[in-house]
Amino acid sequence: MKKICVLGLGYIGLPTASIFANNGFEVIGVDIDQSVVNTINQGNIHIKEPGLNTIVRAAVNSGNLIASTTPKEADVFIIAVPTPITDQKKADLSFIKSAVNSIIPHLRNGNLVILESTSPPRTTVDIVVPLLEKSGLEVGTEIYVAHCPERVLPGNILHELIYNNRIIGGINEQSSQKAKELYERIVQGDIVITDATSAEMAKLMENTFRDVNIALANELCKIAYDIKLDALEVIKLANMHPRVNIHSPGPGVGGHCLAVDPWFIVEKSKFAELIKLGRNINDNMPKFVATRALQLLKDIEDPVVTILGVAYKGNVDDTRESPATSVIKELIDNGVSVRVYDPHVKNYEYELFSLEEAFRRSNLVLVLADHSEFKYLSASELGKLMRRKAVFDTKNCLNHLKWEKAGFLVEVLGKYSSRWNELASS
Repeated sequence: MKKICVLGLGYIGLPTASIFANNGFEVIGVDIDQSVVNTINQGNIHIKEPGLNTIVRAAVNSGNLIASTTPKEADVFIIAVPTPITDQKKADLSFIKSAVNSIIPHLRNGNLVILESTSPPRTTVDIVVPLLEKSGLEVGTEIYVAHCPERVLPGNILHELIYNNRIIGGINEQSSQKAKELYERIVQGDIVITDATSAEMAKLMENTFRDVNIALANELCKIAYDIKLDALEVIKLANMHPRVNIHSPGPGVGGHCLAVDPWFIVEKSKFAELIKLGRNINDNMPKFVATRALQLLKDIEDPVVTILGVAYKGNVDDTRESPATSVIKELIDNGVSVRVYDPHVKNYEYELFSLEEAFRRSNLVLVLADHSEFKYLSASELGKLMRRKAVFDTKNCLNHLKWEKAGFLVEVLGKYSSRWNELASS
């Protein structure tokens, strides 16, 4: 196996293609977006990820990585295209189907096809395999197929692609072994062999575990306002137990994994009741946060809210499924002017402002992402630009004492405050 064709050059496909290229493989990277292809072939990147620009440039300059809008013949085909969620909370497998169909004319005896895209259980055996059979080659003996889910954290992708343990689920033993031989060339973590459907489900459950835990924290957050207590203090105390690890509440759950993957399980089984409930709790948090903010803006004429951070998590530029988008829409629908500042995000569906313009004549600062830069903001200087100095920190990431000393009224999500209740009810 010397030549690899990687389909999809996004947050997973591009780092994967570049790492293989820098390890001596000939790699054809495929993306349907011509501008992405042009950018990569110039040795540049279209997404933000620490260290990625360096390895892409090295891969392209070596001649081992070439981007194209169409697949080419290869020994291995890696499918790393998106699997978004529809409005009906179903997996959109159109990108996977399109990618598989595009490689069929290029398949030959002995090829290995790997699905890395996160997908509902049985996608490999029920969707990918039947499509590959159209090639006329026998799947399992002439074409080998495996599911090898990515398990990386944005902001640390390059490290984790190499050092994280890897699950390989082949449709048969021969497929698993061939995939293992490939990934052993770049992976320094353990490589674990299983079947394709178990590999799919394991990836989904990794993210579902976290999503359900966050839902528990978010439900506690709501309870805290109801019975007047500090959810953050309760979580700290409960987590002192050696077998308890409650996550932190927040404005919702975003990203291409946690906000999406649990729905793939719900779609496949009527017994996924807890998973569905957790998803609904987290999906409703943006409305809860927006409602809380609106209470604090009551009776203010032409209210303006400063939004700090719209990425789905801190220190990344990724806004996919970001709860901030839902919070903003809810505020705008209720007559609030919103000014967004995010030092990492360059393109967004709502207008982005400079830091000073975002604070000018604002009535409330609403923190929705825990970017490191926010810890060093000058509360005293920014407060001078505002009509009313108030901050609602939904990520518990600011130095609250500093903001209070600057004259701000501070609320932290999940931490009941009688002062805020008095303000909201006045």
